[in-house]
Amino acid sequence: MIQTVLVDDEELARERLKQLLRAFEDVEVVGEAADGEEAIEKILDLHPDLVFLDIQMPGCSGMEVAESLPSPRPRVIFCTAFDQYAIDAFELHAVDYLLKPINRARLAKAIERVRGAPPYETDAAIEKLSQGEKGKPRRFLAKRGNKFRVIPEDEVFYFASEDGLTKLCTREHEYWMQLTLSDLEKRLDPSVFLRVSRAAIVNLNVVEELQHLVGGYGAVVLKNGARIEVSRRRMKELVALLGG
Repeated sequence: MIQTVLVDDEELARERLKQLLRAFEDVEVVGEAADGEEAIEKILDLHPDLVFLDIQMPGCSGMEVAESLPSPRPRVIFCTAFDQYAIDAFELHAVDYLLKPINRARLAKAIERVRGAPPYETDAAIEKLSQGEKGKPRRFLAKRGNKFRVIPEDEVFYFASEDGLTKLCTREHEYWMQLTLSDLEKRLDPSVFLRVSRAAIVNLNVVEELQHLVGGYGAVVLKNGARIEVSRRRMKELVALLGG
């Protein structure tokens, strides 16, 4: 059975898709979400095999939701009622793209592709799409308390690995993410973010002070007063990126 979550900010769109999916005996809708934050909560809680993701939603896009999921991700089918600007890009492996209103024949083709596609193909496709989106503003879904929040890239001061989880720190608050630092490092803009050690990635735009320490090690002090250690291996690169 393909356990499925539907994500769309329009209730009527979710209802129509549920009706269409009733024709597939091996597809079971186990959850729904109306925005990106709720989608992340449902997906992490239910661990579905398949997610139908609306692309244009308030707060964050379906693409940003997909990028925020830890590996291995569920299979993803993107849906949109808007321009077909990304149709060619989304036609990759198990990642499919459906234009609203969704018709039965096209949905059947998408489900057929999902049945035989392992999740890692979805991972590879989303990574490829992410790399093509680097020029656009980025946002992150992270949890504080019982709620997920959408955090713009320019509000992030640093990411840190702590007790097996990833901590996202802004000027005043701390949030938690499912992604590992290694996952983040692959997706972040290298001209803005640098991994300064095994345990931290820093936003170079908020570095206020660079300290040289004994043995070639170092530290950076950020604009919120946070002090982050820098490994010996990363010091030379950090100095170059900060302007020599």
